[in-house]
Amino acid sequence: MTFSYYSLAPLNSILNSIAAILLIAGFVFIRIRWVRAHRACMIGAFIVSAIFFISYATYHYQVGDVRFQGHGAVRPVYFSILISHIILAATIVPLALITLGRALRGNFARHRKIARWTWPVWMYVSITGVVVYLMCYQLYPPGYKVPPSSSVAATSSR
Repeated sequence: MTFSYYSLAPLNSILNSIAAILLIAGFVFIRIRWVRAHRACMIGAFIVSAIFFISYATYHYQVGDVRFQGHGAVRPVYFSILISHIILAATIVPLALITLGRALRGNFARHRKIARWTWPVWMYVSITGVVVYLMCYQLYPPGYKVPPSSSVAATSSR
């Protein structure tokens, strides 16, 4: 079995899903005042999101842009989701870093003030990341064909 960069697209969606689950759990934990569990979930969400970004950048560096294949009324829906996702994904980076930094320094009053903005934006970005994947890769698959792995190519050329 050979690694393919094309396998990073579904991995990215899984990582976004895990981040969303951790964000929800972290929210629930802080509401019931389980601070250590909240901290673990939020740090976990941050780490998973960082891994996502590395995987996402690697995928697009190797594969390039993937054109949306849907037609008709679904196109403006997709691009509305995609554009809002991209803009908010760029804003979540500094928001998450500031929010996490304030918490780690023990500045909880300022942490809570910014977390009220960070959490819903981060949730939106995580969920719409999955929606973009589903629309672009599952509902309207890309026009490229995934290259066969070298073991399959070697077997089929015999």
